[in-house]
Amino acid sequence: MANLQFTELAYTDLNEFIYGQAKKPVVCSNGMVIGGGTVYPEVNLTLPTMLIDRETMPKVLSQYEEMIHGICSKAHELHSPGIIIEIELLPPCTFNPQWGIDVTKVVKGVMNEYYTKFGLKSLLRMTVVDVREGKTLTHMYKGEHWDNVVNTFRGCAEAGADFLAIESIGGKHLHDEAVMNCDLPKALFSLGVVGCRDMITLWDEIVKIAAETNCIPSGDTACGFANTSMVMAHKNFIPKVFAAIDRVMCAVRTLVAVERGAIGPDKDCGYEGVYLKAITGTPISMEGRTAACAHSSSVGNIAACLADCWSNESVENVRLLGGMAPTVYIEQLIYDCRIMNVATSRGSSLEMRDILAESDRMYDPQAYVLDPKVVLKISQEIVQGKTHFERTKIAASATIKELRSAFQDGLLQLDAKELKYLDILEKQLKSIPDDEAEFTKMMLKNSTIDKFDPAKYDFNIDSAAK
Repeated sequence: MANLQFTELAYTDLNEFIYGQAKKPVVCSNGMVIGGGTVYPEVNLTLPTMLIDRETMPKVLSQYEEMIHGICSKAHELHSPGIIIEIELLPPCTFNPQWGIDVTKVVKGVMNEYYTKFGLKSLLRMTVVDVREGKTLTHMYKGEHWDNVVNTFRGCAEAGADFLAIESIGGKHLHDEAVMNCDLPKALFSLGVVGCRDMITLWDEIVKIAAETNCIPSGDTACGFANTSMVMAHKNFIPKVFAAIDRVMCAVRTLVAVERGAIGPDKDCGYEGVYLKAITGTPISMEGRTAACAHSSSVGNIAACLADCWSNESVENVRLLGGMAPTVYIEQLIYDCRIMNVATSRGSSLEMRDILAESDRMYDPQAYVLDPKVVLKISQEIVQGKTHFERTKIAASATIKELRSAFQDGLLQLDAKELKYLDILEKQLKSIPDDEAEFTKMMLKNSTIDKFDPAKYDFNIDSAAK
């Protein structure tokens, strides 16, 4: 994949690299502009534990209707200038596309009601779950699994979705094994070779559907990749430096969506979105402290530094003392956004950004690599690569170098084990050949069919580096 797009950064001035402002804002039909100066709350919600089948679908739809009523009512009460609602469809609602379509219709219906009655502006992001896995998968790009993903995207777009998104999983089995073994070469193969190739085919189709249905192709996320590393590192199963390096490597894979036509806002759980924003100018959704309902992290504040939408990851429709959880979380998100937007109106946004960064960055390498200054520095090196493989390798090398330098300068705390793993991972990286085809043959030789079956990806070894 020679002659990649985005060979220069969208940002050259750190003072322009800020939350709420994107070089390429997304202008929506209802007047909301993502990345145009206002940070919008994006509430992500899901069902409580329940069975989803033909008999229970009326109850499922009732749950979604109840959640959206609560969210929109609270947003109206708190004078939010606009909200985004994200529905991450559960597997049954993609295996059965009509169910996902029905969810879209119910949710959009309530949103339209609040716009008609109260003028509440809102946008709907439908995230189709990537079901292309499991023992019954015959092929990544044809057959039942692929058709269900495509048909759900098209149906949700036609039913009123404003944004289309996905947490794609091409190469995930390889990456899971890489994380368990802290195997940097295998992670690089999963992300920079297999993952990027998968993203090209997948996002060409999503962008096509979006164009045909007057919908916006928003973005992808490495949730199934770098977030797995993040959770494993948080539980001390793997080094934090591996998770940090993995996160930056994932940026190259997630960037492919934008290369193929996605325009943002990028999805919330892709913390690597900060690198997409630096390179492409695309607006991004981010999550931090308000995502504690779904998972813990070390990036609670710093994740907001560059956010154009501020999200909560995903919260179940369960009752809390303050009300139903999705309603509680839209309230928290609205108040967070108010602070950032008022800081902007007072000319204090840069100070706010730097406070958010300074409060987190020294305590964990995963936070450090989200610091705006660090993001621009590493992004500048990434775009020098001529292929996805080369860029992913550069991302790993630059991150290792930056983390070691930050520790030596007293900017980042790392214990002896983390420092030892920096040396180990650097040694692993040096073992990777510069030739992608050679590297691919080496990795395939060491991979089992159950982890990666080239035939299911139409993966031709000889064309891997073309």
